[in-house]
Amino acid sequence: MTLDLYRAGALAPSREWVGLQPEERHRRATAAAASRDAEILWSLTQAHHTRRAGVSSAQTLRKYRLGLRRWLTYTASQAVNVLHPEIEDADLWVREMEGGGLKPSSVGVYLAGARQLYAALRWAGATRDDPFADTKPQKDRVRPHDKRQPYSETDLAALLRGASLEMQVLLHLGASAGLRASEITGLTWGHLDLEQGTVTVTGKGRKTRKVLLSGSLMRALQALGPGGGEQRVIGRTPEAARLRLRTLCKTANVPYLGLHALRHAAGTRLIRAGFQLQDVAEHLGHSDVQTARTYAKWADERLKEHLRHS
Repeated sequence: MTLDLYRAGALAPSREWVGLQPEERHRRATAAAASRDAEILWSLTQAHHTRRAGVSSAQTLRKYRLGLRRWLTYTASQAVNVLHPEIEDADLWVREMEGGGLKPSSVGVYLAGARQLYAALRWAGATRDDPFADTKPQKDRVRPHDKRQPYSETDLAALLRGASLEMQVLLHLGASAGLRASEITGLTWGHLDLEQGTVTVTGKGRKTRKVLLSGSLMRALQALGPGGGEQRVIGRTPEAARLRLRTLCKTANVPYLGLHALRHAAGTRLIRAGFQLQDVAEHLGHSDVQTARTYAKWADERLKEHLRHS
């Protein structure tokens, strides 16, 4: 699916709900909340979010939808009135997720989805309640660079040795080009300029950047393709790509750290090679250069570990 088609599809719910008379919008939203109809409530939520913020990434919308569904499931199990929940209900839902072992980042994602739902319900006039206004998840006590553990050079080499050509391309797109999961799986041959050695990607916030390709990635791409302009290079969803990487890790006897850890490996490699934080931030598409400091800490710890055993 091209970006234009995605945008057209994402705008459809917004056009439908905006086109309704306020009384009809109120009626549909109220009925959906009473029956906990997740599909209709998600359509309303997506419409309101798109109307206010524009078209978000498929990944962002997926996370909002998960939060909405999880909250509806909780309200059903606890007989909570969806349109008029108590503040305590909202707090207890968050505490229950935390008590169940969910990471603070995951809790925050679900909470964001629930907040989007109530913003949409208020827009439709179905409620005036804002039950999550003061609800906050517990602070994440894990240091940022502990959450961004990259694959080591040794593990990357092992993965490449056991990988098919397509998986080699995926590994290089993450560990040298530093692409995000959605950027890897959404990449088409038309985004690549193999003569110039660059790829154009659209990342978070629909920001477009041009990324330089390494020699190893260029050779792998040339061996794999070329394909048609709209043909995807990898041609899988992020979930499917994660599953294939997990399988490869198991085969290669490498700890699975997630698909995003390839991107962390790219940042760490650049820091260790002597590049400045600004260079790393631009290569990876970070809006804030301070985010790249995480990779500097990882590079420093990797160096200490190397020296201790040398």
